This record gives sequence, C-alpha cells and structure tokens, in this order.
Amino acid sequence: MSSDFVMPGGFGPGSQPSGPDGEVLDYMEMPREMATFDLPIAPEPEDTVGMEEGKARLNDLVAALRAYRIGAPATVLELGDLSPKDLGLVNQILGEGEVSMVAGTSIQVQEAVFAGVWRVLHFDGNGKINRDTIEVAAWPDTVRDQVFDRAAKTAALAEDPLPPSVFNAPALLSEIADKVSSRQPGDVAHSINLSLLPHTEEDLQYLTAKLGIGGTIILSRGYGNCRVSSTGTRNVWWVQYYNAQDTIILNSIEIVEVPEVVCAAQEDIDDSAERLAEIMSIYND
Repeated sequence: MSSDFVMPGGFGPGSQPSGPDGEVLDYMEMPREMATFDLPIAPEPEDTVGMEEGKARLNDLVAALRAYRIGAPATVLELGDLSPKDLGLVNQILGEGEVSMVAGTSIQVQEAVFAGVWRVLHFDGNGKINRDTIEVAAWPDTVRDQVFDRAAKTAALAEDPLPPSVFNAPALLSEIADKVSSRQPGDVAHSINLSLLPHTEEDLQYLTAKLGIGGTIILSRGYGNCRVSSTGTRNVWWVQYYNAQDTIILNSIEIVEVPEVVCAAQEDIDDSAERLAEIMSIYND
C-alpha cells in the first residue's frame, strides 16, 4: 500500500483539506511497507560480546511477556539508555511485524515480529526522538491514552437542508450517534459495513465531514492489507481493506475502543514469550 493515506473515492482521512476548525492536519510519515512475519536472524553468541545490556533488556522483555495479562496496563521497558551496539541487538532481535501506527506528529509505533511487543518512538516538536520504549500490551497504552483525547463525545447528526446527492448518511449518523452514546467499555464492537449498503460518493464525504478526522492511522497486514483510521468522534473508526491494487474491497465504520484487527490476544503474547525465550536461550547458557 502507498503511505499517503488519501482514501480512494474522496472519503476518510486525507480527503478533506483541513480539520473541523480549519487547521491543516499534519500526520507523521508512516513507516515503510510492513513485512509479513519472519523470524529474526539472531547473531551468533560470540558476536554479541559486549552487548550485555541489550541482552539483559531482552531477558526483561521475556519476563514481561510471561507476566502480562490482557486488560492490565502496558508493561513499559525503556531503551533510551542503551548504547548503539546494545540497541542494535534489540532492533535485530525484535524485527518488524504486521502492524504500524502513527498518532499525530509525536508518536510512531512498529509492532515487533513478536505479537504484543510494540516499539514506541516519541518525538518532540522538532521531529527528534526524545523517548524510545517497548510496550507489552494488546496495543500500546501510549496511543490508547491519546487517540480520542480531543474527539467529540457525541456523534454529530445531519442538518437540514442536506447537500445535493446526500441520501443515506443521515440514517447512518443517527445509528452511529445512538451506539456512541450507549457504548460501555468492553461492549462488543458495532460495525456498519458500508460496502453492503447503498450510498453515494456524497454520502461518504458527508459522513467523513460529520465524524471528523482523527490523528491516528494504523496499518495491518494480519488479515490482508488493512488501514484503520480514527475519526474526530470518540470510539468511531474507519476500517478499510485493500486488494493488491490498493483498491478498497471492504469499507466499514466500527464503534469500539479499538478494532480487534489491531490488537494482540493473550495467546499471541504467550506465544511471543515462548519464542523470544527460545531465541534468548542461546545467549543465556
């Protein structure tokens, strides 16, 4: 997929010139294309002499994975104190997994090849990294805590008169508003499959304008090419699947804290603990 985030058909994030107050929305550049899962190439033990801090941090990560339970706050490991050699070892072992995220201009996330292990880079106002961490969680608390911090708490409804060629958006906005207002944490996601509903291009543009554009964009290849984008309305997401030609084949709106496609499950984290422990065993003998 390309990384410009302009939604085909003129809807979704990138289709509007500015935010709800007229400000230009500035997203951090997305990481390069995500690779499918591949085991990292672990260096030989003799090649890691002098990288004891890096190995110790990876062993701490094994312990964190073994102890973590879904629903608990993320376990955070700091990497900023590591030397370039030690950090290089950590980078090599973690690799790059299926999910990448950006949250505004200050946060960039890459999942490791170990599900539930998230490399989180924090940027200052000048675009310089000022904090480098690993989070063990279903998805990063750093993103979760800010994704809807400026979002509207209720969904906007349609206005009268409607713009030309807008027909079905008002009913959809009413449904979204009802689900947003009644949602409780932990409720099952409510999904509206727009691919199966009649609508015009103007309906989609109107929905985008009314829901607003959020600051978080997530790419996942766990279930095919999928782009998940927050809106300017709390707990409302665009979830869009693409084919190899970068054409949308499934377009939906989900009302949920975070779509399931983004998250690691407990069994994923348990498996990550086992696989990382196996790799680290060659350095711990």
